[in-house]
Amino acid sequence: MRKVAVQTESKSYDVWIEAGCLHKLLPMLKSWKKQPTSIFIITDSTVAELYLDRVKNQLKDHYPLVEAVVPAGEASKSFVEFEQLLTVALENGLDRDSMIIALGGGVVGDIAGFVAATYMRGIRFVQIPTTLLAHDSSVGGKVAINHRLGKNMIGAFHQPEMVIYDPELLVSLPEQEWRSGFAEAFKHGLIQVPEFYQWLQEKIDSFVDLDVSLLEQLLERSIAVKAEIVAEDEKEAGVRAHLNLGHTLGHAIETQLGYGKMTHGEAVALGIIFAMRLSEQLYQVKLPINEFKQWLRQLGYDTNLPKTLQAESLLATMKKDKKVNAGIIRMVLMKEVGSVQVEEVDEKEILTLIEKMLGE
Repeated sequence: MRKVAVQTESKSYDVWIEAGCLHKLLPMLKSWKKQPTSIFIITDSTVAELYLDRVKNQLKDHYPLVEAVVPAGEASKSFVEFEQLLTVALENGLDRDSMIIALGGGVVGDIAGFVAATYMRGIRFVQIPTTLLAHDSSVGGKVAINHRLGKNMIGAFHQPEMVIYDPELLVSLPEQEWRSGFAEAFKHGLIQVPEFYQWLQEKIDSFVDLDVSLLEQLLERSIAVKAEIVAEDEKEAGVRAHLNLGHTLGHAIETQLGYGKMTHGEAVALGIIFAMRLSEQLYQVKLPINEFKQWLRQLGYDTNLPKTLQAESLLATMKKDKKVNAGIIRMVLMKEVGSVQVEEVDEKEILTLIEKMLGE
């Protein structure tokens, strides 16, 4: 079984990666010195039909179980769902030694993790990702819900006890979800490890019938990049901000279209194209934008901004980004593949480029 160790100031834990490893959940939990008094499984309506019984059947004879199923989709990262989950926890008597299992993709991981971070000021939780996107969001301890004015605006840093990643759970994913998660993988290569980015370009030209061994390598290498950055900067005071490449515009696109209208990764891919073009202007460098866009199109990504978007509205949403300082937009820009930094960017330059891309 592949293992990536994550070491942060607040907690160290392991990410386990192996086809079929979900069936090892019980022995992994039983190895803990401090056993959970009860387990609260949070999942969504899609994943529940596929995998909830597999998890429950392992645990039901060993721990008191509570379960909650939220509607599938980004809209579930809401105050309403958050409160309902807390109510379930309270009504079922969860205590400080209870544990939450986040069984699902990034949405489930975010809201379940935020419940774990806030219930009785914090209880333990385990991530069991079921999407490719969650290979990024399940590691690093960022948990959050959305506000109507911005994505992930209400949240916390709360590290899991462990992450169990079974690639066999990904076989049920629609192609759109493969694109969503893959964006975070190539982002990791673009910001820090150009060799990984090149490896992805060489190995991945389709999401159809991906070899499980190749997928395990992809997950291990991508998560290792994230783990290294999180170990250096857990609370995003410095280098961890580099993980936001493409996210300033990407989050704005998601917010303006309406949460769930475009997948997170597809919006981030557009944000990366935008960041590359802006980088070329500001740094007077040449980046492999055309090659990048051609590869994305081969994989089914749309490389043009949706025409329904408005430049002024996107800019206004970008000004609510968490990296904004004293009203000045700060973006992750690229000097070359594998080298990025956070820069203050003039609003006029951002607006001009957005308008240009909307007109293409």
